[in-house]
Amino acid sequence: MARVAVFPGSFDPITIGHLDIIERAVPLFDKIIVAIGTNSSKNYMFSLEQRRDFIAQSVAKFKNVEVDVYEGLTVDYCREVDAQFILRGLRNPADFEFEKAIAHTNRAITNHDIETIFLLTSSGKAYISSSIVRDVMRNGGNYTILVPDIVRI
Repeated sequence: MARVAVFPGSFDPITIGHLDIIERAVPLFDKIIVAIGTNSSKNYMFSLEQRRDFIAQSVAKFKNVEVDVYEGLTVDYCREVDAQFILRGLRNPADFEFEKAIAHTNRAITNHDIETIFLLTSSGKAYISSSIVRDVMRNGGNYTILVPDIVRI
């Protein structure tokens, strides 16, 4: 059975922190699906098409990484694409506590069929988040060191 992982998020925008997690996960899985979750009540800085394009261009060099879009529960999407793993990056203790609660819930509601795998972000990238990047962008700051080249608009 192929080892398939879903890396879910809004990726608004994708950052070099996200890419760090993807690059380090590539050898661990047969396939990684970077899955853009949609939420109609959220106001995104970038359109779904822009986010999908940013990600696709950023991961094009990885043969086992694809990009998709989903709505609803991540575990339901995992079942649709036959993924046994959810990939998550951890930057700090607050991320761990939040993600741990979600991972436990996901295991409970899937009867332990889907496992969450955590990777720690590299130390030089642990401070980067999409919300910080958006704030820097909105305020005219230099965000270019925080995102892949394709996001530099």
